Amino acid sequence: MMLTDLTRVLGLWRARSTWLWSGAIVAVLATLAGVALLALAGRGVSEGLRTGALTGIAVGSLLLLRPLIFVRPASRYLERLVTHSATFRALADTRIWFFRRLAERLPGGIGHRGAGDLLGRLVADVEALDGLYLRALVPGVAALAVVVAVAVLLGFAGPGIAVLVALPLALALLLPPLLAPGAARAAGEVAEAQGALRRAAVDPLLGLEDVLAANAEPRAAARLAESGATLAETQKRLARRAAWGGAAGSLLAQSALFAALGYGLAGGPGAVGGTIIGLFLALAAGEALAGLPRAGAALAAAGASARRLFDAADTPPPVAEPTTPAEAPRGHALRAEGVRFAWAADREPVFTELNFDLPEGGRLALLGPSGAGKSTLAALLLKLAAPQEGRLLLGGVDIAELPADAVRARIACLTQDARLFDDSIAANLRLAAPEADDAALWQALDRAGVADVVRVLPEGLATRCGEGGARFSGGQGRRLALARALLAPADILILDEPGAGLDPEAERAFLETLETATAGRSVILIAHRLLGVERPTRILRLIGGRAMAAMG
Repeated sequence: MMLTDLTRVLGLWRARSTWLWSGAIVAVLATLAGVALLALAGRGVSEGLRTGALTGIAVGSLLLLRPLIFVRPASRYLERLVTHSATFRALADTRIWFFRRLAERLPGGIGHRGAGDLLGRLVADVEALDGLYLRALVPGVAALAVVVAVAVLLGFAGPGIAVLVALPLALALLLPPLLAPGAARAAGEVAEAQGALRRAAVDPLLGLEDVLAANAEPRAAARLAESGATLAETQKRLARRAAWGGAAGSLLAQSALFAALGYGLAGGPGAVGGTIIGLFLALAAGEALAGLPRAGAALAAAGASARRLFDAADTPPPVAEPTTPAEAPRGHALRAEGVRFAWAADREPVFTELNFDLPEGGRLALLGPSGAGKSTLAALLLKLAAPQEGRLLLGGVDIAELPADAVRARIACLTQDARLFDDSIAANLRLAAPEADDAALWQALDRAGVADVVRVLPEGLATRCGEGGARFSGGQGRRLALARALLAPADILILDEPGAGLDPEAERAFLETLETATAGRSVILIAHRLLGVERPTRILRLIGGRAMAAMG
């Protein structure tokens, strides 16, 4: 499973293959420069000892050290620059991919997945994938090149010393794949504990007012402390496995040094020269392989994080896209035919046999108490859910046969909890129409009856709305959200409890604005009751899963 997940991650990074390969190649060259530096130093020393004087070979070897002294740090700098640039690009692609997968699978909101948990997957779990490249693949490729180079160079001194020194180094290359499976479980526990800690920290902050009002902050703090202690314990277990790997790597590197010394003491062919060169090369290889044993823990951590990402990203979407989409309809009349829908098989159906018609330009008021299915209908029309029976027709075409993007381009929605993001007013409005110019923004603000409020602001359209629109009052925030909905080039506008959260005076003023602002569009007004200023062309009440004509 871990290998499959990591292979899939590499597939996501295919677009950055040039950067990734370049980083690996530069890392190999930088490592080989260090090997060459010590190999030449060893050769110079061995020749000097053998002849008792600085011969031409010894002097030549030592002179070659001078450029390598500058080449090595330069190549190390270039290695860090390229490998980290490659990693940052690959991780950015992964975040975008994950966000898009979540958008497809959670169109109705986070739902049962906690905000802290998803935040952890999007940030921390994606960041943990850098270990796959920076702490496993790149060091592994560089270490392999070093072992091959050491074996080849020592082969000139003698096959015996080449085998004795290169064998323990080659065994060190096997440590990451050998240690990774055992560390995978510990890494999975760390990843889950990190997610639990983020949930314990983020969820109370999102509902801080309720936490404080219920005097629940001590319980939230205790839960946070417990999650932190659990994370620390799981991290200790993973660290112990990494430490064992590091110890095994050090032992193998020391074995290469002792092998070179043993060869010299045994007095084999070219013993003195081979031993000195072997010692220098073993030191060079030991430096290159120093971080390799911990690559097993890095692989395990990356695998655990990849599993958490794919668990969320592979959740089946609530509404499957049609394999052969129908052509977009010319008209936009809406019709419901025998719609039956339940949110789950073990729950009571919201609709049993829903039927209604909304002609082009019509204004339908859909009334009912909480739980009657008003917001559920909005979800069905936006393809955030799909009916189990019946059809919803747009311009005579079943929306099940249309792509979700095409449906949402024709149907816009002002939800009862429409959110303003902590960005400028212009950026919030352009969510509905990214290419809209400032003139179009002002026109939408005028129609929503909030342009005068924005004009007097010192920064105008560049004014930041604050988290959740905190910069504005409830009524002003609703009007800004309305302007965003009006900016969308949709033929049908769903207004889901548009006056929710407003005082009676502000609600009435807002509904009066809606009457003129939505002129020329088909409108579905979802509400508990009417105030008398809405002027719908038809009124239906949701009763027992059906739409009944309102009486009186």
